[in-house]
Amino acid sequence: MNRVVAIIRVSAEACVRCKGRKNLCGLHTCPLVARFRSTLRAVTSIRPDLTVDGSTPPTVIVGERGYPRVPVLYGVPPGITGFKAKEYDDPEQWWGRKKLDEILELRSYMVAGIMMTNVRDVHKLYELEISLAGVSEKPVDSEMKLLKLPIPKLSFNPLHKPTPPKAPANNIKVVSNPKVPRHIDKIIWDDVKAQQAMVELYLKGVSIYNIQRALSLGLLGMKFSKRLVPLRWSITAVDTTISRYLLSRLRNADAVSETLLYSAEYLGNRFWILIEPGKHQIHWIEIWYPATPYTSTAQHPVVVYNHEKVSGRPSFLDGGYEAAKLAVLEHLYRIKRQARIMIIREITPRYYAAVGNWHIRETVRRALRTSPIKLRETREAVEIIKRNSPVASETLEDYLRRERRVRRLDIYLRR
Repeated sequence: MNRVVAIIRVSAEACVRCKGRKNLCGLHTCPLVARFRSTLRAVTSIRPDLTVDGSTPPTVIVGERGYPRVPVLYGVPPGITGFKAKEYDDPEQWWGRKKLDEILELRSYMVAGIMMTNVRDVHKLYELEISLAGVSEKPVDSEMKLLKLPIPKLSFNPLHKPTPPKAPANNIKVVSNPKVPRHIDKIIWDDVKAQQAMVELYLKGVSIYNIQRALSLGLLGMKFSKRLVPLRWSITAVDTTISRYLLSRLRNADAVSETLLYSAEYLGNRFWILIEPGKHQIHWIEIWYPATPYTSTAQHPVVVYNHEKVSGRPSFLDGGYEAAKLAVLEHLYRIKRQARIMIIREITPRYYAAVGNWHIRETVRRALRTSPIKLRETREAVEIIKRNSPVASETLEDYLRRERRVRRLDIYLRR
């Protein structure tokens, strides 16, 4: 809790001047150049006849551009087969073990073959076993024949998200048998609504990431209503659906009896989770420091607020918020208690490339498995956070002050 973390700010201008050669940022190696080298290695591993051999970790991504005719990306690390391919897309095992640059290099080494598919053509992917490979518990040996060679690109624009080299695929062949989780294999043929299927799979212990992929690849839902769902939509839909179920089971639960403060940090994202006695509420404070991918021109921290009360409906839908909310409700469901929750997320410049919401979900999960600091009152949290982050402490104090004013006004108006 008393650990002091130095923040390294790397401006976009420094990247452009340096171009990976002058170490102007002070980092040992340029993460952008390292990522490009991984991409280049992947492209040079493609055979002259444009064939790619390897095992998908699995990585099968349904895009959203052009909906309802969408791209389906099938990712394969060239020449990497068997269990070793798993680490190329394994968020639960990445957490705490892989640094941001290592994750980016792993993702950049995969080659993605692109198929254009109508969202209604669920059976097409099923017959090719592509959707089954996408939910496999182990890597699946695969062969891809590309229509053209991917062109690796080196960009010093921090807003450009890391993506593997990709090209249209002439053919994608699943070579080995996908190991589909038993519960997913069974529910594919059950005529149940997608939301019910998500909850059933979750309660049976199926990984949240496999549920996301199953929904995205059209394996869940009523028989004649199955659709491919862009993965980004699928992730938020699963988080929201499972959270709604967990909250429904906690409506009549007793409140926690203590005020507790948890914290954790990963990939340049620091989280503070304050749990207090009271009916269900979630207050979300997101602090983006200058020089992150989305605040490269900001002079001061950018703060985003979101909240929900007993209804369980937030002010606005946000994937990061929903990922953190699920992790907190999982914890409360385990202890059979409800609570008033405050989550603070600090995004520092060390988070120089976005990698998805999985790290939010996993960091909050890990935080809630640690031993918390027990507080006598909420005010103590402000002082503890101040030792590590004056900005977060000041933001929290200001937010609590405004909340008190709103409550006093509400009480006055009810008289």
